[in-house]
Amino acid sequence: MAMKAIQIQNGDLVWMETEEPSLGPGEVRIENHATAVNRADLAQRSGGYPPPPGASPVLGLECAGVVTAVGEGVTRVAAGDEVCALLAGGGYAETVVVPAGQVLKKPANLTFEEAASIPEVFATAYLNLYMEARLKKGEYAVIHAGASGVGTAAIHMCAAFGNPVFVTAGSQDKIDRCIELGADAGMNRHEGDFTEAVRTWTDGRGADVILDPVGGAYLAANLASLATDGRLVIIGLLGGARADVALGTMMVKRLRIIGSTLRARSIAAKATIMDALKERVWPLLEDGTIRPVIERVYPVEEAGSAHDLIAGNRTFGKVVLRISA
Repeated sequence: MAMKAIQIQNGDLVWMETEEPSLGPGEVRIENHATAVNRADLAQRSGGYPPPPGASPVLGLECAGVVTAVGEGVTRVAAGDEVCALLAGGGYAETVVVPAGQVLKKPANLTFEEAASIPEVFATAYLNLYMEARLKKGEYAVIHAGASGVGTAAIHMCAAFGNPVFVTAGSQDKIDRCIELGADAGMNRHEGDFTEAVRTWTDGRGADVILDPVGGAYLAANLASLATDGRLVIIGLLGGARADVALGTMMVKRLRIIGSTLRARSIAAKATIMDALKERVWPLLEDGTIRPVIERVYPVEEAGSAHDLIAGNRTFGKVVLRISA
């Protein structure tokens, strides 16, 4: 059967007919109502971030919609359930097929657009703060790019789980909005090195965990900003892929640098992350303690404009694509 999906044609994003994905054992077919834009989509569009082997070549790392069929062995959800899902690809499409372990029932109080903005960024933030870095209640966190989708999700969780949080972002307005979300302090990244600001915020102790999508350009300052036994989790390379490492500082302070990606992890690993979200984060979404942060919703036919908005670094939270069912 045919469906419509965004295809990349000479660099442009075109909503056009393509083949519908087939449903296999352990998988769920979703009539898609919304997806969300991530920077990984822009990188894939430009040829810099190909999908993992076996994943859909269609852009889109998350979706929300209604289950229309389930494959053999699936008991997690059933036809008719309203759900959202973490994807390795395929979200910019009318129909999505995804392993059942990556699917969760949509909180009833959220719209499809809100639910579509959750899986990728909340999974990324939870994985790296609470599973990789093992952030404990009361420990101090620094979140770079605090106004991003991952950043706003991380702020929500840190505030809910008892972790004071310091953010960096590209303007004072973004810092102020991060503080309204639950951050304790922050700094405009255009105003210089954040090391002294973090040191002052922690009374000279340093941060316990830093979540960083920048990479090379921030490495030295990140290490200098960590407390003894601190953990740095690098989830992106916006500031370059290479840097000198102060090994002496690492040894004396017993620091750990953790490199992490989500998309290429196994289906089983992603299911474990989604189960953790269901246990710890879903109740906060369902009672309204946490509400997804959305900058703007576009019709999927205007995906190119949504990408332009993300590329311009003018957003706060997520940009969502609505798909007419």
